[in-house]
Amino acid sequence: MAEIKLAADIRTEFGKGAARTVRRENKVPGVIYGHGTEPVHVTLPGHELLLALRTPNVLLSLDIDGKNELAIPKAVQRDAIKGYLVHVDLLLVKRGEKVTVEVAVETEGDLAPGSFLVENVLNTLSVEAEATHIPTSVTVSIAGLEAGDAIHAKDVTLPSGTTLVTDPDAAVIQILAAQAEEPAAETEDEAAEA
Repeated sequence: MAEIKLAADIRTEFGKGAARTVRRENKVPGVIYGHGTEPVHVTLPGHELLLALRTPNVLLSLDIDGKNELAIPKAVQRDAIKGYLVHVDLLLVKRGEKVTVEVAVETEGDLAPGSFLVENVLNTLSVEAEATHIPTSVTVSIAGLEAGDAIHAKDVTLPSGTTLVTDPDAAVIQILAAQAEEPAAETEDEAAEA
């Protein structure tokens, strides 16, 4: 996982008006907290932060008044209509520290021949990993699976140094048989017309 470097400025004004002013300057208001320290209110460059957040569980290297801090996104608020960033909460982390995060589940391979459907019961798995080695996703093979087969959380292969937090017996993927729609029965009027 790559670290993305961003410059953060400490914020001294608070409230809706101050936040709107920050957003007009193409910046995003945020709060950095963790490790028993007082929360630090900052502004971050909007475009660079938006690009960084495209990577799930991204590790941010923040330059705050000459001091370098590592953080991961904890909560991101977006405008419901336009999609721009409204506010971000960042959690301070240290190198070597273990953190619990949600990791996306991706599938690969082809099902057995036939009419089967893949049901993603869980789209993410909760895992514990070192803050500087958080996987972006885990891949599950569905090759050759048929209706009635299931993959549980304990069956998912995790990268080294990563441990499962999700219930091991939780179903992640289920394979279902596709159900064909029964042909509608002819009514007496349709039969008479034929």
